Amino acid sequence: MTEQEYTFEEQVRGLIDQLNAYIEQYHGGAVELDRIEGSTVFVRLGGACEECPLSPATLQGWVAGTLRQFFPDIQVEQTV
Repeated sequence: MTEQEYTFEEQVRGLIDQLNAYIEQYHGGAVELDRIEGSTVFVRLGGACEECPLSPATLQGWVAGTLRQFFPDIQVEQTV
């Protein structure tokens, strides 16, 4: 049996999907992958995150922090 190999985008999308499930369940917000350009990942925050004053912490702490654990050289930017 061979190990399944995933592309960079598939791996990033999977992590963001897992983060989104948590954010939706416990905070009423949402995060989704918009696009990837080189080493920059663009995400869109939605739901309760749209108007929340703590959304920068969600973006940098949870989303960027989690993605950098697996991909240390990426940048994470928010798409409006």
